[in-house]
Order: sequence, then structure tokens, then C-alpha cells
Amino acid sequence: MLQTAYIKENRNEVIERLKARGFDATESIDSVLALDEKRRATQTQLDETLAEANKLAKEIGGLFKQGKAQEANDAKAKAADLKQKSSVLQDQMAEVQNELNELLYHLPNIPHQSVPAGKSDQDNEVVSEHGAKPTFDFTPKPHWDLVRELNLIDFELGAKITGAGFPLYVGKGAQLQRALINFFLDEARAAGYTEFIPPFVVNEASGFGTGQLPDKEGQMYHMKDDNLYMIPTAEVPLTNIFRDVILNEDELPKKLTAYSPCFRREAGSYGKDVKGLNRLHQFDKVEIVQVVHPDKSYEVLDTMVAHAAGLLDKLGLHYRILRLCGGDLGFTSALTFDFEVWSGGQERWLEVSSVSNFETFQTNRLKLRYRQGNDKPQLAHTLNGSALALPRIMAALIENNQAENGIRIPAVLHKYTGFESIELNA
Repeated sequence: MLQTAYIKENRNEVIERLKARGFDATESIDSVLALDEKRRATQTQLDETLAEANKLAKEIGGLFKQGKAQEANDAKAKAADLKQKSSVLQDQMAEVQNELNELLYHLPNIPHQSVPAGKSDQDNEVVSEHGAKPTFDFTPKPHWDLVRELNLIDFELGAKITGAGFPLYVGKGAQLQRALINFFLDEARAAGYTEFIPPFVVNEASGFGTGQLPDKEGQMYHMKDDNLYMIPTAEVPLTNIFRDVILNEDELPKKLTAYSPCFRREAGSYGKDVKGLNRLHQFDKVEIVQVVHPDKSYEVLDTMVAHAAGLLDKLGLHYRILRLCGGDLGFTSALTFDFEVWSGGQERWLEVSSVSNFETFQTNRLKLRYRQGNDKPQLAHTLNGSALALPRIMAALIENNQAENGIRIPAVLHKYTGFESIELNA
């Protein structure tokens, strides 16, 4: 959530930078400033009323002691009026604050100055490309054919049990999935991240804290009776560990990682993008999260991008890194780098990771601050990244490592899988 003080001091800059998202925020920003001014004026009036009431309360007892009963009773009546007035002002304050919060909740984060302008993923900037595309001396198959032939994933049974988008992993398919999870977690721990197993269900406050609510409310699975939400990513419970927390500066950075299933309704998805493992309602992911000093956050972003790249290098996948344009940038992000791997069977790029810096956007919602000595607490910066999301990694691994009689397992996974290949009719 944007800070009203920053908006007030940088109105024109905020409006201009939000244009990179294709979003004209002029009306919203001016409404925020008008409500903030109204809130300040109401607060001043309330403070003056409470101060006058407190002064009268101290005088009333003295007037009775002096035998000035009439003056004391007049003062009591005035104090009662002031109490009523303060109650009305407090209600007005709450109403104005709610209106202000509602506006702020719907304003996206300000893009970093390096974010290119653009309307869609077609305008994203390719930063770098790594490795080589796989080559075959036969016609490669897409993963949905391979997993059926090798009995690794059963999409039909998953649909029978739950519905489309909920695959059932079988035998060595389940083992390969678990191997990837363990590999990603081990790599994160080696990089200094503390592993957590978080709740996979969160409350409404947690959803608002990291910005999934109200922006992505329609994409989250909601249990109405309990007002709880299935997590769309482990970012949500991990970052909310620090909601309403003040850290000491020497406690920074906080580095967290977790595996979790992720649940997304993906309403409106259709076509080739949803076939097989390309887009699911339930999928596995290992997440990395950092809470850092504001002066270090872009340096940390670079290290997190390098961490995700290192995983893809070790898996031997051909990939590219993109800087997202304003029109494709997530609601909460100031700067995001996406990773896409080449899918040899589909001959297309598949997104497998996003690594983002949110600056103070989440911490302002979370009231997540740090303090140096006795100084006033300041908002920290938060970052997170997929390291990595499994479905499309699994798809690319299967497609890119296919042979005429099965698939080869990357060497880095052998100690996790216990096997080096999966062969047809093995």
C-alpha cells in the first residue's frame, strides 16, 4: 500500500510513474489527498475537543470544593456536550480513514524507474538468454503425451477426484516431483534461507497484508464459513510472520524458504496455455522471501535472481530472463524479473519463476518495521521469488530430456530420485 505522506510529497511523480502501468491515477491520487486533508482536519478538531474536555474534567472537582456548584454543573453539562462531540468526530474519523484505506488498497505499487512502459507481456524486455535449445533426431512429444505413456501423471483421474487442473502424480512421476522439491529446498538452505512449513490456509488479514486482497480475491479459493483462504503461494504465510513486528536493524536480512502446494482458481484461463501442466489450480512451489534494509533491497534482488538462475543452470535447462513492463507488472511489485524455460516438445517458452522487489508496498500494509537503536521505526523492504514453481519445470524437464524410449533425469537430481532415467515399459 502506498504511503499517503509519500503521495503528498510526490504527487506528480507518483501519477507519472503509474502511467508505466497504463494506469491514469490522477483522480484516485487527488481523492487520496483530499481525504487525507479531511482526516487531518478532523483529527485536529478531535484533539482540541478532547483537550478541552480533559481540562474541564480537572476543573469540575475544584469548583465543587470551592462551593461553586452552579459553575461546576455548567461545566459538567459542557463536558457532556464535548463528549458527544468527540464521539461524533471519532465516527467521522473512522469513516474517512476507511474511505482512504479503500482507495489506497486499490492503488498498485509504483513501478521502479527501470520498468519499461508497455501494455502486455508482449512488451516485456528480454534481459538475457542462457544455455542452448535441445535438439532431437526424432519428432519430440509434448509432456502430456509423455507422462501418459510413462504413467507419471494422470490428468483424467485427477479430474475425476477433484476437477480439471488437479493432476494426480503417479509412481516415478511423484518421486520426480518430490526430488525437485527437495533439491530446491536444499539449494535454498545452502544459500542461507531458513526453511519453514507454513499453514496452507490463511486469514483475511494475511491476504490483505501481502496484497492478494482485494486485488486477487476472485483468484483465491475462499472458505466462506470460516472466512479463510487457500494460499496462492507460500509468500503469503511467510511474509505475514512479520506482520505488526518491529525488528532491530541488526536482525536484517530475514531469509525464509518454504515448499507449499499453491491454489489458484485461474478464472478465465483457456486454450493451449492450460493444457497438461501449463496451468493448474493446484501446483507445488518452493518460495524464497527476504525482509531487508531499504538500502539493500535492489542488491538483494540481484542475488535472488542469480539464485533462481543457478537452479536452472544446474538442471541444464535453456532459459531467458525478462524484465516485466508496466502493463504486465504485478499489483504489488515495483520491479519483477520473470524466468522462462524453453519447452522442447511444445516449442514455446514457459514461465517458471517471478522474482520481485515490493519495496515498502507490503510492509506498509503489514506494519513491518525495523529500528536502529532508539530511532523511530522505519518500514523495511520485502522481496520474494519462485525457486522454483514445479509444473512447468517438470514439463520442460520431461520434454527436453526425452529419448525415443523414455526420459533422462538431470544428473543433479540422481541422488534425490534414486534413478537416472524413466523408460517406457520399464
